[in-house]
Amino acid sequence: MTGCSSNTPPPPIQVGLSSTAASVQAGIGTQSFTATVQNDSQNKGVTWALSGAGCTGAACGSLSATSSASGTPITYTAPSSQPNPTGVTLTATSAADTTKSKVATITVTAPVAVTVAPTPVNVQFNAIQFFTATVQNDTANKGVQWTLTQSGSSCSPGCGMLSTNASASGAPIKYTGPSGVPANPSVTLTATSVTDTARTAPAAITITPNPGTTAVTISPARAAIAKWQTQTFVATVTGANDMTVSWQVDGTPGGNAASLGTIDATGKYTPPTTGAIGGSHTITAVSNADVTKNATAPIGVTDLAGVTTYHNNPSRDGVNTHEFALTTSSVKTATFGKLFSCPVDGEVYAQPLWMPNVPIGGGTHNVIFVATQNDSVYAFDADASPCHQYWKTSFLSAGVTAVPSADTGTDDINKLIGITGTPVIDPVSKTLYAVVKTKEPSASYHQRLHAISLADGSDKVPALDITPAITVPGSGDTGDSSVGCTSTSGNVPFCPLREGQRPGLALANGTVYVAWASHGDIQPYHGWMMGFTAATLAMVSTFNDSPNGRESGIWMSGGAPAFDSNNNLYVITGNGDYDGAKDFGDSILKLSSSLVLQDWFTPFVQGTLDASDLDLGAGGAVVLVDLPTSAFPHILIGGGKGTNQLGQVYVVNRDSMGQNASPDKVVQAFDLGGMIYSTAAFWQNTMYIGGVSQQLKAFALNPATSKFTTVASSQSSISFGFPGVTPSVSSSSVTNGIVWALDTHSNGTPAGSANAPAILYAYDATNLATELYHSDSTTGASNAAGSAVKFCVPTVANGRVYVGTQTELTVFGLLP
Repeated sequence: MTGCSSNTPPPPIQVGLSSTAASVQAGIGTQSFTATVQNDSQNKGVTWALSGAGCTGAACGSLSATSSASGTPITYTAPSSQPNPTGVTLTATSAADTTKSKVATITVTAPVAVTVAPTPVNVQFNAIQFFTATVQNDTANKGVQWTLTQSGSSCSPGCGMLSTNASASGAPIKYTGPSGVPANPSVTLTATSVTDTARTAPAAITITPNPGTTAVTISPARAAIAKWQTQTFVATVTGANDMTVSWQVDGTPGGNAASLGTIDATGKYTPPTTGAIGGSHTITAVSNADVTKNATAPIGVTDLAGVTTYHNNPSRDGVNTHEFALTTSSVKTATFGKLFSCPVDGEVYAQPLWMPNVPIGGGTHNVIFVATQNDSVYAFDADASPCHQYWKTSFLSAGVTAVPSADTGTDDINKLIGITGTPVIDPVSKTLYAVVKTKEPSASYHQRLHAISLADGSDKVPALDITPAITVPGSGDTGDSSVGCTSTSGNVPFCPLREGQRPGLALANGTVYVAWASHGDIQPYHGWMMGFTAATLAMVSTFNDSPNGRESGIWMSGGAPAFDSNNNLYVITGNGDYDGAKDFGDSILKLSSSLVLQDWFTPFVQGTLDASDLDLGAGGAVVLVDLPTSAFPHILIGGGKGTNQLGQVYVVNRDSMGQNASPDKVVQAFDLGGMIYSTAAFWQNTMYIGGVSQQLKAFALNPATSKFTTVASSQSSISFGFPGVTPSVSSSSVTNGIVWALDTHSNGTPAGSANAPAILYAYDATNLATELYHSDSTTGASNAAGSAVKFCVPTVANGRVYVGTQTELTVFGLLP
């Protein structure tokens, strides 16, 4: 109407931020933020506020201003320490309309941390001592500045001299003691981070008299490296005016590149580059003042290509013959023990996997990969102490969790079900393959195969959901509609909740193989095998061992399919129907690379095994070395619970497995004495195996007959409770054999209890009665591993032993 004023409301205020996500390092980091306010007619700008789930007040950081005009930047400064959780929320709120705001998420990364070694230390006057500062989270690699003080004040050369006042992280510097003992013999050497000068670490030095007798010491006292690494030794000479030394490798001055490796004037040892690279060597530092005085240190150089699959290799014999640092003389309480641990977010049922020379974290490192039941995969530095994490990938998101064990109706898995089967690594493409089990909105259950980059934990290709519409022809069941698993008549569906992916994954000729069983025999379930193209994750083959029947799961207590030289796969099934045509309960199966059944062995007492829950498939299969002088040159070993719960061991001819006959057509069968829930190890014609409530036992193989002596050639002094033990073997080729075993029962306390640590045992492989080491409380609380997880297998590589537990990766090795 003409002459009337307009009632159009003013445009709404809108708040914008220059950045809605930032990463700032604790202690030193700052970040600028600018808020812009549209339609703010009075130019009132914004007010700023900080908050966080793991912090309040100054613990969340600080702001240069609590209010600002539109377009005027303010500065956020990180707190001195990292909150937990690490996220901080910065909120810009319009002063004109407090209902309008914008949020920025700030991740506070770990602060710089400095450590110095050695400390404390006694240094004789005129003597030389090397010190090394290690700086963590120093992303720019600025290293440290060094200062000497006495009673808190700077000091003259009277308290010693430094070769340099600055060094990079990990680079040793030389300290030379004063010419005499000062009135105050206590000196402090301090390393100060260049990146964050608030971060320091002291080394306490005590100047001591010179006794007048030359002596040489060497540090580290023992070492283990991979063939691509170097090791710097530091020699300290006391009692002489000349503090220098000459270096030798195996008695040869300077060593040689061809077979020994070389060592330079600074003590830096480089492994040999030709010939037999792996081996054991002795480093010697000889005093130049008195050549009769020297010190030695052993070093093992491994040329191990990696532990990339369950039980070390496709044959599943559990052997690492490239271990040159861990010997029957070095593995003892005085020189071997717990080095460090790495916390994880869930139980570790899968065997840790080790890879050398991995490009990661801006460098090249040996890395240990760990998968948890909380659907996470971690990459840890395999050597660094304290623990260093390169990355963690979680496959959980909003509304997506690991599967609570209660959802399966059984407690066969202790708490959560996520990544259970041991992953497998392709060392060529540097890819880790893992099956991730999840519970998603509306009680939807899924299992997905992931191809994970070793470099950063990302998916290299989209993950494959194994869940949808996977069926095989059969009349065994029509699914379980109560958990969303159904199928059309005449087809057997794959049910992602009911199928337990317990066996380790396998990789051969570009195909990833995955097997399944059940959770606590809750039906319906079947034994499944599937093959996937490694490059794309496309499914290429499927096998169901009971399509017209029930059960027959492939679980093998975590064991993985074993391979022969022709890439045939061998698996052992558990209780279920058997008809010799489609259904193969309690059988050892031979499958082609395309998962076509080739041959099998089924005990004639299969019906008894099935009726009494005495799974043959409680144990895993091992393909043995060829025996050319035997009538049975190609054999495998495997076993399960046994008809009398005595753990039947079978030796099977891989060329003609015997199928189902009376009597059983096998090379050999004998009772172990206790049920088998494990995969045996095999080294130097000896089988190592431990049944439930039995000692770890060694059985000698006769290569001429392909049969074992049925009386153990040696056995451990202790017995292993449920579930027995899956041993591993390390050796220097054919010598220094050590059998490693994890007791996950802990003196009668079931695995999974909070007070049940895993106990690591080491035995002389030539005589299991000779115990070299064990890690329980009798060797000190500092040696204890985390709480035990059943069926765990230790991983032995490069002088270290890696043990998965409920809360951590525990790392044992040679004490420095």
